[in-house]
Amino acid sequence: MDADHAVERLTRSIEDFNSVFIRLPGTDRLSFSALSVLHTLSRRGPCRLSELVRTEQIKQPALTAAVSKLERDRLLVRGPDPSDGRAVLLSLTDIGRQLVVGRHTERADRLRALIDQLPAGRRKRLLGIAGVLDDIVSLADQQRPTDRQDPDHRQDLDDERTRP
Repeated sequence: MDADHAVERLTRSIEDFNSVFIRLPGTDRLSFSALSVLHTLSRRGPCRLSELVRTEQIKQPALTAAVSKLERDRLLVRGPDPSDGRAVLLSLTDIGRQLVVGRHTERADRLRALIDQLPAGRRKRLLGIAGVLDDIVSLADQQRPTDRQDPDHRQDLDDERTRP
């Protein structure tokens, strides 16, 4: 198998896995987009709305609506950006953090039950790649521009400064 074919197969496998994995815990009250926002804030810390537009790949009006719902549900809060008092940072509340941790725990339990059904050799190989996947995520995060690095998003920042 050549490298290009292997990358295509890996991409397809990751997409299929993500499709199954995201649905492991049952959560009826929040959309996948809202859950993704909570997970991103949990993983990366406080973010501006324009940063989330890029990371979540959701149009700003839809993301603004999702963020407003999460704020009403007391899962996240808006606060001043210490580096620019006119801008707003979104961050998780304790309730939001608890929801993310609870989903993670439930997913881990359900994934563990699936992994336990694999032959021992396959389980060992699968569990050994977690560090490699972490490395890929870190590389992707390093290559993603932030608001402060990306001059094309000045309008997004100006829009955020005028929001309550």
